[in-house]
Amino acid sequence: MNQKLLAEIGRTQRLEILNSLKRTKGMSVNELVGKMKMSYMGIKQHCLTLQRDGYLDTWRRPQKMGRPEMVYRLTRRSHDLYPSDSNQFTLELLQSIREIYGANAPEKLLYNMFERKSAALKAKAKGETVAERAKWLAKTRDAEGYMSQFVAEEKGDGPQILECHSPISNLLELYPIVGRIEQDMFEAVLGTHVRREETRSSGQYECAFYFKL
Repeated sequence: MNQKLLAEIGRTQRLEILNSLKRTKGMSVNELVGKMKMSYMGIKQHCLTLQRDGYLDTWRRPQKMGRPEMVYRLTRRSHDLYPSDSNQFTLELLQSIREIYGANAPEKLLYNMFERKSAALKAKAKGETVAERAKWLAKTRDAEGYMSQFVAEEKGDGPQILECHSPISNLLELYPIVGRIEQDMFEAVLGTHVRREETRSSGQYECAFYFKL
C-alpha cells in the first residue's frame, strides 16, 4: 500500500472503514457500526474525516419504504491505497514479444502462463465438494490481493466468488483475454462451469465468478 497515504489516514479504524467499503458497493454509518462494533459518533467522525480528505463520497440509496439512506463509498483517490498495477517490466516484455513475434504472441504467452497456474492451483486445491474448493480458492485469491470472498448466495444468483479488487487491473485493460483465462482457471480448480461477470461503477472494480454446487 501507499505508505504516504497510510500516514495521512493515520488511524487503524479509518483503514478498516476503507477496507470494509472496498468489499461493498457502499455502507451506511449504521452498517459500519454493526461491523466494527464502534459508536455511531465515532464511525461518523472517521467517515467525515475521510470524506474531507477525498477518500469517500456519499450517495442516496433508495429504500423500499421511507426516505433514501445516505451511504458512504470510496472515491478514485482511494485506489492508490491498493496495489493495482502489474509489474511494468512484465508489460514492457509483453510489448516486446508482440513486436518480435506478432500481435497474437502476448496472448499465447499469457494463456500458457495461466494454464500452468491453473494446474498448480488444481493440484493444491482442498475440498471434496465444489463449495469447499470455492472457499479454499477464495481464501487463496484473497491472500494474493484480490479481496476475494465466498458468497453462498446473492439475490438468487446462486453461489459465487466475489472479488472487489484486481492487482493486475492494467493487465486486464490491455489484454481482455485475461478475464476469459481467469474464468477457465476457476473452472479447472472448481470442477464445474463458471460464469465471470466484471463490473466497474464509480471507479470501483468488482468481479463475480458464479457457479453451481
